[in-house]
Amino acid sequence: LSGHIAQMDQRNPAVSTSDVAWQIDHSLKVINLVSKSLVLSNPDQYQSQFNAWRLLLFTLNYIPRGKAKAPKMVLPPEEISEEQLRQQVQLAHEHIEQLYSAPENAYFRHFVFGTLNKKRTIRFLKLHTNHHLKIIKDILK
Repeated sequence: LSGHIAQMDQRNPAVSTSDVAWQIDHSLKVINLVSKSLVLSNPDQYQSQFNAWRLLLFTLNYIPRGKAKAPKMVLPPEEISEEQLRQQVQLAHEHIEQLYSAPENAYFRHFVFGTLNKKRTIRFLKLHTNHHLKIIKDILK
């Protein structure tokens, strides 16, 4: 994500109504908030649940475009600065370190995929980030 900050103002309306900065900011907000939520969870309260959407999309390693609306807490602001993005990148590095050192049953509740333990949360973050990196690459084509 940080490698695309230099192109943050690029747009391609045929691909997305948002610019590269929006994609980066949203992805970083997701990484930071999800990681923080997982680290603060109580692993003793984790309960595995079957989720058909998770099974399907994790198996396909794919998130379809334009099918889900991002929750307000991970929506970027109207104006996004390079400095804000760089600060979020630094914070993401810190949160990812904490995420990997969290207990296996630390968890995060996703609005579509349900309750995700650490392993599934990491898988979700990779899937989600790659989804937005693909959009960025298409915007830059």
